[in-house]
Amino acid sequence: MKNDQISLGWNFSNSYVKLPTLFYSKQNPDPVEEPEIVIFNEVLAKQLGLNIIEHRKEAAAVFAGNQTPEGAIPIAQAYAGHQFGHFARLGDGRAILLGEHVTPDEERFDIQLKGSGRTPYSRGGDGRAALGPMLREYIISEAMHNLGIPTTRSLAVVTTGEPIHRETVLPGAILTRIASSHIRVGTFQYAANWGDKENLKTLADYTINRHFPDLEQSEERYLNFLREVINRQAFLISKWQLVGFIHGVMNTDNVTISGETIDYGPCAFMDTYDPATVFSSIDREGRYAYGNQPYIGAWNLARFAEALLPLLDDNQEQAVELAEKEISKFSELFGKYWLDGMRAKLGLMDEGQEDEELIKDLLQLMQEYRADYTNTFRALTLDKLDGEKLFEKEGFQLWYQRWQHRLNSQQEKETAIRLMRKSNPAVIPRNHRVEEALNAAVEEEDLSVMEKLLDALADPYAYSKQQEEYCEFPASTDQPYRTFCGT
Repeated sequence: MKNDQISLGWNFSNSYVKLPTLFYSKQNPDPVEEPEIVIFNEVLAKQLGLNIIEHRKEAAAVFAGNQTPEGAIPIAQAYAGHQFGHFARLGDGRAILLGEHVTPDEERFDIQLKGSGRTPYSRGGDGRAALGPMLREYIISEAMHNLGIPTTRSLAVVTTGEPIHRETVLPGAILTRIASSHIRVGTFQYAANWGDKENLKTLADYTINRHFPDLEQSEERYLNFLREVINRQAFLISKWQLVGFIHGVMNTDNVTISGETIDYGPCAFMDTYDPATVFSSIDREGRYAYGNQPYIGAWNLARFAEALLPLLDDNQEQAVELAEKEISKFSELFGKYWLDGMRAKLGLMDEGQEDEELIKDLLQLMQEYRADYTNTFRALTLDKLDGEKLFEKEGFQLWYQRWQHRLNSQQEKETAIRLMRKSNPAVIPRNHRVEEALNAAVEEEDLSVMEKLLDALADPYAYSKQQEEYCEFPASTDQPYRTFCGT
């Protein structure tokens, strides 16, 4: 064990297990037959201070759960959540948290194995994961990171040598996920419903210490805690919207307190601009459609505020009043982040009274003529207006003149163009490209398609020649694109 820690560089700490056992169960991963690393994030490993490249066999044993590094205390976390509006008692049903790795720069990250076997929270599931969904999370989470969006990340995917039985028999796999923490809105809901006020306070104090240490001496620490979480979620969801990302399961158990995106099951990126776009096969009512994401964000945060009520004020009515006041600010916060981001996408460096109308008029035209979201802004950035029916329409040409007049009022055209290039990705992980990569990896054991896609996504703002083939709109089909949660 000691040799493994020295060679691989693990430096585990376990602050979460100091919380009451209400919040977790100690649980070792289930060993697998033949662990083999399929893909490994060398850049992230170096940032974490790990030395894995020369020790792949030993690393595979850790990533598969066959070997526990020295200092790790494996646990499954307990939490609850509103899933599509329905409240349930949940927990890590197929994930094990090995512990918290502390980097040479004293940063703390959760190391979690996803697909590592049954836990006390599995609720009848097998606790395992299939290769395709784990590779999907690897692709999307790394793309989100490169797009500049707060996110959990992927360190490695290993195959297990064991079959997984879903609709068909699939190769089994385990993902190693990295997060600032896995504390969720659902963790606080769990404390509020199955713990007491002291448990809730202990969790809140721990979370403040870990993620918001500046609040520890605050007189209104729990109210300020609520404010900070609201602010981070408003920022995060605005960043999603700006690149056309649609989270398929915005349940409260998938809302992190740290403000990182988590759970990349039935998520996808929008091609044709339409606020009603939804991809998830289980979101039959469109609850988490693109245009609904800000409203669901506020709804989820209201559930967080409800869980915190006992800490906000001893008087229930006063606590509710305080919570409602803070939740009511979400819309304004989100609107500001979104408007600032849209201004940047159009190269607007200052605030103009007509900006919001200018932006919404463009989006309306994009929806009317079914324009590609990413490619429209890419074309505006390059000032090459071709490839979209939208650009031929009189309404767009009138809009373009208004936009040019607004740009010229700044008298800094080159700076505006640089701002647009930093704000409009040339490439996103388009759904047909992701499926192409997954099919090659799973069906043909060919990772080259995925590796080439990851290379193109490594710097989405590069506007390189290599990226051009990944900018192409998918061929039309009679069937809408659907994503699945992978459980």
